[in-house]
Amino acid sequence: MDYKKSVVYEIYPKSFCDTKGTGVGDLKGITSKLDYLQNLGVDYLWLCPFFVSPQVDNGYDVEDYYSIDPRYGTMEDFEELARKAEKRGIGLMLDMVFNHTSDRHIWFRKALKGDPYYKNFYIFKKGKEGGGAPTNWQSRFGGSAWEYVPEFDEYYLHLYAMQQPDLNWENPDVRAEVEKVVRFWMEKGVKGFRFDVINQVSKKAYEDDPDGDGTPMFTDGPRIHEFLKELNEQSFGRDPEIITVGEMAATKMESCFRYANPEEHELTMVFSFHHMRADFAGDQKWVLAPVDFMGFKKIMFSWQTKMAEHGSWNALFLDNHDQPRIVSRFGSEDEYWKESAKMLGTLYQLLRGTPFIYQGEELGMTNGDFKELSDYRDVESINNFHILTEKGLSPSDALRILQKHSRDNARTPMQWSSEKHAGFSQGEPWMKVNPNYERINAQAELLDEDSVFHYYRQLIQLRKQYEVVSDGDVRPLGLEDERVFAFERSLGEESLVVICNFYGRDYTWKGELDLSQYQILLSNYPEHEILDNAVWLKPFEAVVLYRKGEQDE
Repeated sequence: MDYKKSVVYEIYPKSFCDTKGTGVGDLKGITSKLDYLQNLGVDYLWLCPFFVSPQVDNGYDVEDYYSIDPRYGTMEDFEELARKAEKRGIGLMLDMVFNHTSDRHIWFRKALKGDPYYKNFYIFKKGKEGGGAPTNWQSRFGGSAWEYVPEFDEYYLHLYAMQQPDLNWENPDVRAEVEKVVRFWMEKGVKGFRFDVINQVSKKAYEDDPDGDGTPMFTDGPRIHEFLKELNEQSFGRDPEIITVGEMAATKMESCFRYANPEEHELTMVFSFHHMRADFAGDQKWVLAPVDFMGFKKIMFSWQTKMAEHGSWNALFLDNHDQPRIVSRFGSEDEYWKESAKMLGTLYQLLRGTPFIYQGEELGMTNGDFKELSDYRDVESINNFHILTEKGLSPSDALRILQKHSRDNARTPMQWSSEKHAGFSQGEPWMKVNPNYERINAQAELLDEDSVFHYYRQLIQLRKQYEVVSDGDVRPLGLEDERVFAFERSLGEESLVVICNFYGRDYTWKGELDLSQYQILLSNYPEHEILDNAVWLKPFEAVVLYRKGEQDE
């Protein structure tokens, strides 16, 4: 498959579809929904981790890379899923967590027993003279990134939960084991890999960060390109059909020029997250702040144009398992819910790159309805609630921040129908179902030609039908316009223009193009007002315009 024409659909297995009545989604549940996914038109299914895990971080703490966690099914279930997906022209993409393992992984258990071979699989350091952790680095989930082990009088590094010790990629034996894992799943028919926080596996100096939490010390490190080239050569690079995407946490664009350039032989594409901080206060996530639309637009277009200049490829997304629902963040949950959900899909799906749809996004699923701390399951959210209240914030104010920014907003069960538990499970779901499932669900949207689902189907078809979408250049339009996100895609004489009103108010957009020669390919409203270079936009309106090249006339 041509990754430039492809669309990836992310599945959070725990919340997708439960066939056993346990309240936890499973692999058979995914298999049961393949016709739905084929109908949507996606090409790859990115499956979040389903390996054996104690589930401290919902599977991103892997205990065994070679075994299916029984709560999700068996290896036979996985093989059936791969086989039936392939028959429908859908490839499977697995989520590989190689920056760290679970503390229950056999490697770490042997390390704690003092086995020098396996102790070198992880990062153990002596504390500072006079006491204290080796550095001031902070865990992504709150607190110190170092955990003391009295038996060794040493600390081990965990950039995430204390139960997620970081692997030592400087050790060639670790890299060999990682490559072995990837080859194992390739032999199972896997056609893609997503590498979790992969740009953090090469650490720099183990020193205090004078500016904060240590991020510069373990991001885009000195050997990262060497490590990725080796992983490519020894595993997935042996099969040209396999696509890869790297999650690049706090990355620099200059590093991504190399990560995602085909001539470098590292990765097919990259996720970056700078645009998803548009409703942060600077780099501070756990605060309430308005959306910085102009900042969002500047970052989006900067990555679009500069990655293109360097021949590198973006992974496009607004929703995923680590982000609150985009329609709740940047759109409307009320009067213009449907229109804003469609507009946001239009905004990113037609940019240069490979789009990633997160489960339920194609239905316009919204943030969860969490009213108590006990509703939350995410270790990051719970830890930060306690950090916020320890700093003096009231529990109610801390909860309001979680309600906006918690990752659990994306992890509520998939809303399949208006039946009990949204048709997700016959048992009690592992997490609270959003009560709006009676209104927002797949069963209802499949029957409604004006639904968010059917609109996403049309967006996906545009990428497959028009080469200007998959292969065209991108040019921002109206960069200084504070209300509209607009751009042109061009390929030869062929041109496609996308105009998105980011707000819930009418607006007249006057662009720099003569639009009289364009036809409307798609819009989230049935009627339009366009005259020459002016477009009268309704609240959250999105319009896609197309002009054929001379060779197409």
